[in-house]
Amino acid sequence: MVSMSETRTTAPLTIGDEIELEVTGIAHGGVCVARHDGRVVFVADAIPGERVLARVTEARKKSFARAAVVEVLDASPDRRPHVWTEAAVERTPEERAGGAEFGHIALERQRSLKAEVLAEAMKRFGGVELASEEGEDLADALADLVEPAPGDDETNGLGYRTRVRLHVDAETGAVGPYAARSRRVVPVASLPLASEGINQIAPLTDSIIDVATVDLIDPAADDPRMLLGLPGEKKRAGADDVVRELVEDRGFLVRAGGFWQVHREAPTVLFTAVRDAVQDLIDAERFDATASNLDLYGGVGLLAAAMAEAAGPTIRVTTVESDAGATDDAAENLAELVGALAVTARVDRHLADLLKATAPVRDRMRRGTVVLDPPRSGAGGDVTAQLIELSPANIVYVACDPVALARDTRTLRDAGYELTGLRAFDIFPHTHHFETVAVFERG
Repeated sequence: MVSMSETRTTAPLTIGDEIELEVTGIAHGGVCVARHDGRVVFVADAIPGERVLARVTEARKKSFARAAVVEVLDASPDRRPHVWTEAAVERTPEERAGGAEFGHIALERQRSLKAEVLAEAMKRFGGVELASEEGEDLADALADLVEPAPGDDETNGLGYRTRVRLHVDAETGAVGPYAARSRRVVPVASLPLASEGINQIAPLTDSIIDVATVDLIDPAADDPRMLLGLPGEKKRAGADDVVRELVEDRGFLVRAGGFWQVHREAPTVLFTAVRDAVQDLIDAERFDATASNLDLYGGVGLLAAAMAEAAGPTIRVTTVESDAGATDDAAENLAELVGALAVTARVDRHLADLLKATAPVRDRMRRGTVVLDPPRSGAGGDVTAQLIELSPANIVYVACDPVALARDTRTLRDAGYELTGLRAFDIFPHTHHFETVAVFERG
């Protein structure tokens, strides 16, 4: 990653220019970093350490430009044939399918790059040093920071996605993913990251009229199905259809069109990570099952169930989710927990109500543990400030964006919380995405 303050402007680049670049690092967002005449260039489809010929795809900013590799001049030893033919550098940049931006990189190096992104984000935005560059190679220091999902190394990270969204070209009816970094539909012949069930029903050769999106889902305990989203329709397809998912031997009801982790093993990975984090708090005598424990952005109750797995079925926990369908499913999924409550509300509004509560309620909150799994933008300043004011004993933060997590980490640390645990999981192989679980304890 690179600081914009280190750049200087030079003569402008033009879209379509082809430039030779020495790729020096990785940036947040799945692109690499290079320089051309002093200007930062964010380059797609590269690997740090390579020399490439890249085509400029964006040059509106004076401080930086964007480009995509069109030829690899000196390849990294970690470069592999792309797992998705339709996304490979042999295609022109505008014809490359999006959604597998790391598909040309060996899996182990993918995890190393994600670890670098996490470490840099936590250092720059969170004030936390995860690895020292003095006396130890950074890659070695971060080697085990991002953990693989079970089975991915054996399958080369393929066939894991149980939920895929495709788009429909309004003029031709062609079905496919968007091209990388655009909203143009690219027809494809395969979906190598998707499960066998999804590949069996994917309408890749069909022409579909008057449809905007095609969602394909392959539930763990239900048949695969296809959901068609109509142009201009506000209600998402499958919002009222319930399917069954499994986490180990525990069943969960989920809306077909609702949120569920896309990697077949991801729900179990995150369930286990949160359960283990809570168990560590119990072992340290920091967890109070009778306090006001919260599961924020709780979805269908997956992480509330993880808390209960560690603390026992008498745990008092409220799961808060703005989607009413997901809350209904959470109530069913947590029905055996006598102290569980599923609330439909925006998280900030629910916390605002708690801040107005009586002293005994606020005391139970201070003794409680909060698990939160916010959207990609993170909890943000308002929600984090509310949590700080409520002052729970512990916070277990599940994050899908390292920079958002790092910013919230700094806020929590400045308020007296200590970061006592951090684990990252590569549950999105061949993409730049990963999940992180951070544990904070009030001092």
